Amino acid sequence: MTAISNKNVRVSKVEKSRISEVDFSNLVFGKNFSDHMFVCDYKDGKWQNPSIIPYGDMTISPAAKVFHYGQAVFEGMKAYKDDNGNAWLFRPDQNFKRINRSSERLAIPAFREDYFFEALDTLVSLDKEWIKPGDGNALYIRPFVIATEVGVSASPSTEYKFIIVMSPVQAYYKGDVKVVVAEHFSRAADGGVGFTKAAGNYAGQFYPTNLAKEKGFQQVIWTDANEHKYLEEAGTMNVFFRVGDTLLTAPTNDRILDGVTRKSVIQLAKDAGVNVEVRRVPVSEIVEAANNGTLKEIFGAGTAAVISPVSAFSFQEKVYEIPKQKDSYATRFKKALMDIQYNRAEDPYGWRYAVD
Repeated sequence: MTAISNKNVRVSKVEKSRISEVDFSNLVFGKNFSDHMFVCDYKDGKWQNPSIIPYGDMTISPAAKVFHYGQAVFEGMKAYKDDNGNAWLFRPDQNFKRINRSSERLAIPAFREDYFFEALDTLVSLDKEWIKPGDGNALYIRPFVIATEVGVSASPSTEYKFIIVMSPVQAYYKGDVKVVVAEHFSRAADGGVGFTKAAGNYAGQFYPTNLAKEKGFQQVIWTDANEHKYLEEAGTMNVFFRVGDTLLTAPTNDRILDGVTRKSVIQLAKDAGVNVEVRRVPVSEIVEAANNGTLKEIFGAGTAAVISPVSAFSFQEKVYEIPKQKDSYATRFKKALMDIQYNRAEDPYGWRYAVD
């Protein structure tokens, strides 16, 4: 991909970096933030004053509409550093398109492409030292939009703030994950906002996930809201099932996020000669495959964790263990993805984006 830089963004640098205060060998995901952040306001019908400023607290009215009607969407991205010290993004064009799709569904005005990419280029360049090389190390990038108009009338805001903050991270999950198949709770419904990265989508997941954790599981595999018969997503990730040597995953729709990692795994698998079926996956099919030994793998795919193997799942109070595979698709495609992300392999797809 080619960088976009139109020099629209005003930059105010920190006087002294806080990087020396951070223990990079003991990071908690999303708890530390780099020196700078991007802010841009929507007022009078247009986005204006795009600025990079020192990371810090903001003042916002308690009557801002984001607190009352939930107009908030976000994205998740990462910057990586290769062995030569160069910084890279992975398919940022997809994140830009998706945050505007999310915004449209929540009646938030679309953000400008030139501002978005110039902000990313400049931010990552300024805080490049916060990106540590090596597998699992990255700078997590969180673009988000919130409604800032003051007033509690039930109507879309006329003012918004677009912000990007960045956080140094290591691996999201360490080790395999155990999951519960949802039989009662739903993540999203037809005609709703499940396909967006709306903040409220994630708030609704916390309670059933806490119930799963009380039983010794880390996440929930969500099922369809109508019948709870079809498997859809795993926690905050898209989910894949390997039955025999075929890779199954649900199609995107009103309820399922069009994940960047998901579509990348599908492409890599197809190009590797793996049979990929994008279709509705019944719970009964996966239970049967677990019983007859043809269920080889389940894994989640998303920006934070990249690919996260599932070691067991529970359905109707019965736990099904998934044996480790010597020819694991999860391991294979995670390595292929990370080799592209960390500039260790050729990128025939044009997914890698160089930061100047």
